[in-house]
Amino acid sequence: MDREHVKGIADHAKGAIKEGAGKVSGDKELQNEGKVDKAKGAAHKAAGDVKDAARDAADALKK
Repeated sequence: MDREHVKGIADHAKGAIKEGAGKVSGDKELQNEGKVDKAKGAAHKAAGDVKDAARDAADALKK
């Protein structure tokens, strides 16, 4: 697991907590911040997946 995947997991978790807290407290702004953080997490995960795919392709070419 590389840095992008770790960052993605952390952002997604942070977003889920914020979104949940916003729902419980009725704070729409906090809910929206949570949704943004979750989207950032998904973007970092996708970037990590692309890096993994590129690394795997490069490894396959070396063989």
